[in-house]
Amino acid sequence: MYTHGLNTAMTLYRNGTLTLSQAASRAGRSKEAFATALARHGIAVRETQERSRQAAD
Repeated sequence: MYTHGLNTAMTLYRNGTLTLSQAASRAGRSKEAFATALARHGIAVRETQERSRQAAD
């Protein structure tokens, strides 16, 4: 179940549906741990977008 949640969160993040924070939360990981998992699966972290959304909030 944990792996399925991680895979789902990575897919939603890759497609732009979730932010890094949202996807990490859905996966049950910290943002740093989730970013590491993304890198291991060859998915780029959109740091600029994440910072822009945080600044807008």
